[in-house]
Amino acid sequence: MIDFYEIHPEFPGLAESESLRQNPTKRVEFLEQRFAEDINDYRFIPYIQLHEYEAYLFADPTCFEYLDARRQKEIKALKAIVNQYKAAELINDGQQTAPGKRIMAQFPDYGKAKSTFGPQLAELIGLQVIWSRCPHFNL
Repeated sequence: MIDFYEIHPEFPGLAESESLRQNPTKRVEFLEQRFAEDINDYRFIPYIQLHEYEAYLFADPTCFEYLDARRQKEIKALKAIVNQYKAAELINDGQQTAPGKRIMAQFPDYGKAKSTFGPQLAELIGLQVIWSRCPHFNL
């Protein structure tokens, strides 16, 4: 799994993929194909995460009750963000709009221990829900 967010500028096919910038799913599928061609081994299955891992947590923002159940206003704000997108994994990857930044804006403590909280929250959500809200990850 490779995170598309700040992918190395020399990644196979990256320059060519610029023409697909408006369709992030098609763009990463194109890059996965180029990556597979570059590795050239039938056993290799490339996967590029559209933006960043935290997008998975937007599959069910109520998981943040685990951090603080009293923060319903903040959870509602995260729900409003994900409701703007066709899929949770399409949440913008900008420097201030990346999923992790949006979560930390509502739950600053998340940033202090995201390597611990992220997997715990994903486990609470469950793979079935994440797959249903993140179709590229469900390939």
